[in-house]
Amino acid sequence: MPAATTKDALIQRTEQEYENLEKLIVCLRPDQALRIHAEGPSIKDLIGHRAHWIDLFLGWYAEGQTGNKVAIPAVGYNWSQLKDYNAKVREEQKILDWGGLRTLLAKNHGVLLTFMEEHSQETLYGGPMPGGGSKWTTGRWAEAAGPSHYRSASKWIRACLRQDALSRQPLGAECL
Repeated sequence: MPAATTKDALIQRTEQEYENLEKLIVCLRPDQALRIHAEGPSIKDLIGHRAHWIDLFLGWYAEGQTGNKVAIPAVGYNWSQLKDYNAKVREEQKILDWGGLRTLLAKNHGVLLTFMEEHSQETLYGGPMPGGGSKWTTGRWAEAAGPSHYRSASKWIRACLRQDALSRQPLGAECL
């Protein structure tokens, strides 16, 4: 799917992809969300990751507005160290249960939507995000942190459920 190029399209895509993800995760029992999958982390970990990366994006944007160098993806990490960084995030989020991470994702989604609504078309798509270190616009970074992440999470969760013996218990057709 090509990236959004307007504020309205970005907001619409963000709302739709979040709705799709929420419809999927609302069907999950905690034991399904906590099960570690052979192809990666648990669904709980994945949802925590998505919530965390919204915070990262908002931090990058705020730091870029100050004119300071922005540590992307995070202070002390570069893109080749994402596996280590994501493991650190999962360790930090262990204290949150499935409901807590779902709540965190919902909260951060709301903050992301507010950010999009409060910024102009020009701010979102008028040029590279200050501090972003690339040609990507603020809107493109926001899309990567929000709807693109929601879409990939939905796809991965569906694949896990199809492979998971637990998913054979009734979830409802709308979940798969």
